[in-house]
Amino acid sequence: MMHWGEGENDVPQEEFVTVYVSQGPLGAEVAKSKLEAEGIPAMLRYEAVGRVLGLTVDGLGRVEVLVRPEDEAAARQILEEAPLGEEPPQED
Repeated sequence: MMHWGEGENDVPQEEFVTVYVSQGPLGAEVAKSKLEAEGIPAMLRYEAVGRVLGLTVDGLGRVEVLVRPEDEAAARQILEEAPLGEEPPQED
């Protein structure tokens, strides 16, 4: 089961798109901060057990950065201009 970051559980997940994936919370937190600094609201989605136990194997450490669909292009551009050491997900 995937969970939002703190205080974000009341927003339907299907209304957002993934613009960055990190193995562990650090890269995702940095990406989220960069987007928010540029005025793009972002949130994190992750497996709760990975966060609680600090596990990063078998996808348990996977953390996704999500934005509204209308912010997707700008968010991808911001993250591409300031690489975070991991690859952003490819567009479908």
